[in-house]
Amino acid sequence: YWANACHVLVLVLCLSAAEDFDWSANNHDSFYYGTFPNGFSWGAGSSAYQTEGAWDKDGKGLSIWDVFTHKKGKTFLNDTGDSSCEGYYKIKDDISLMKELNLNHYRFSISWPRIMPTGIRSDHVNEKGVNYYNALIDELLEHNITPIVTLYHWDLPQVLQEKYGGWQNISMINYFNDFANLCFERYGDRVKYWITFNNPWSVAVEGYETGEHAPGLKLRGTGAYRAAHHIIKAHAKVWHTYDTQWRNKQRGMVGISLSGDWGEPVDITNQKDIEAAERYVQFYIGWFATPIFHGDYPQVMKDFIGRKSAQQGLGTSRLPTFSSQEKSYIKGTSDFLGVGHFTTHYITQKSFPSSRGYTYFSDWDVAELVDPRWPDPGSEWLYSVPWGFRRLLNFIKTQYGNPMIYITENGVSEKMMCTELCDDWRIQYYKAYINEMLKAIRDGVNVKGYTAWSLLDKFEWDEGYSERFGLYYVDFRNKNKPRYPKASVQFYKRIIRSNGFPNQREVENWRRKATETCSTSNQLLAAGQWTIDLNLVEELGQTRKNSIC
Repeated sequence: YWANACHVLVLVLCLSAAEDFDWSANNHDSFYYGTFPNGFSWGAGSSAYQTEGAWDKDGKGLSIWDVFTHKKGKTFLNDTGDSSCEGYYKIKDDISLMKELNLNHYRFSISWPRIMPTGIRSDHVNEKGVNYYNALIDELLEHNITPIVTLYHWDLPQVLQEKYGGWQNISMINYFNDFANLCFERYGDRVKYWITFNNPWSVAVEGYETGEHAPGLKLRGTGAYRAAHHIIKAHAKVWHTYDTQWRNKQRGMVGISLSGDWGEPVDITNQKDIEAAERYVQFYIGWFATPIFHGDYPQVMKDFIGRKSAQQGLGTSRLPTFSSQEKSYIKGTSDFLGVGHFTTHYITQKSFPSSRGYTYFSDWDVAELVDPRWPDPGSEWLYSVPWGFRRLLNFIKTQYGNPMIYITENGVSEKMMCTELCDDWRIQYYKAYINEMLKAIRDGVNVKGYTAWSLLDKFEWDEGYSERFGLYYVDFRNKNKPRYPKASVQFYKRIIRSNGFPNQREVENWRRKATETCSTSNQLLAAGQWTIDLNLVEELGQTRKNSIC
């Protein structure tokens, strides 16, 4: 009786919550003119390994990304983040760019091996590394920019990988907690927004299942689930540490940043497609969000992975289980939810034959499709599908009890080898995605802030420097790594100044002015009046017409 009653209650809750949002409406193109709530926070983001450089300076220890990128064949053109944007030496320069944009907040990450070279607190704390982040935080606050700090943006200390197998090992939980505790101790008097993990989906799947990312392990069908299990427990432990030891003194908040694409059923009248799309979102963002908000993995993950494990002849599921004590310990361990979102896919049901082997990707029985009309300016996975953003945000509201949300990553890349400051596609992307977020707020979703991804062009993991997400162009060929504003800087700056989109005439005017500015800049670059090296184009034999607008 109780199981049935609960099931009915869940259905009623879902249906009543879903009434606020019309899932069947197809208003993909309508634009809403209006402004964001007072106090809405506008920012931009970065991460340590992608921007700092100085990989072996001032006592920093090795990270798994240092080791991974130094092996041939792991990244595009064997690029590394050894020097990247040299952000380690450019605190004041980069904060002046943030001031130019009028940012309210800046999201960055702390490199664990920069402040704990081996990852183990009792071994050594590197005070030079600690002081670098002190200087960054102090400079931000001096300019009225709120720091939002990520503790783990993928750069695990190499010693912990070599000694223990990294996130495959339960001992990471205590080591990570020691690292977080040091950060709260040293920076928590000034930092009030903490993010434990950035996009743990990528850490687990690309680090331990496909091997595309550091540490490059291919533990198919098991590695990702084990890594995720330990990451979720580590997140919960750090939240509890802050809650019991620091919250009363420091009055800050601890959350996690989860990335999720939206999955839309190919055929909204086909029950199998509807279930496949739901499964897609559950295996992506629900994998981490459901334990954190409800105490356990999504039922659909338990069902599918359990069934496939049994078909394999395994005695237990490849998806680990939480004890009842762990469930209650993990549930409710997020003061806010960080959401990273870039794109949407159409989803349909697809069964994978057991002869193909059992992997994370074959466990969920879905196929991803895209509409060939969707714009795709850069990363091969990143199509511009703004309406999916509003749907994902409404899904989060319904599923997780309308949590406080900060958008921690949203943006678009370009994949071209020559200089391009007239990034009209990025202006279009930001305009449309930010507008869908505004519509979601009108739907009642509790979004408090937005982080453009990213402030600068930077090292893009296995793609090296072939993709550029920045609002500012970085000339990586020049030792000084000079920054130049793209047109999108002017556009985003005006959205921030107006706290939204006041009216059609004004917004169209912003775009025109932004494009005029960049045309002049591009001509200066082309004429060599700004120091920029375009030899890379010839080197790679890649040219693009009209690259100078």
